[in-house]
Amino acid sequence: MPVYEYRCARCRAVTSVLRRSIGSTDASPACNSCGALETERALSVFATPKTEQQVLENYGTPPLGAGPDAYRDPRQIGRWVEQQFADMGVDMPKQTRKMIDEAREGELPDPVKDL
Repeated sequence: MPVYEYRCARCRAVTSVLRRSIGSTDASPACNSCGALETERALSVFATPKTEQQVLENYGTPPLGAGPDAYRDPRQIGRWVEQQFADMGVDMPKQTRKMIDEAREGELPDPVKDL
């Protein structure tokens, strides 16, 4: 089942929708951010695997003694998320910005507390 993304003509926010089949002709969804019905299909980004060298180039060398889980550090996760939003040219949602700022202050969001 594919996930399609729709950009709002009013607020420019992106809404993701899971469809039952490829090429589904279901109507465009309402914007999750402002509720407007003027959404149009957006070009989705995709992920590609990275080599260890590319990870080091993109996120820097982990601190000495950090171990194999260094990139689970919330500061690294926050930097990566900020970069992804910037690369896509999409405004970061306020809730995401809040979670990153709280993680930098030492308060981890629930989804990453057990990492």
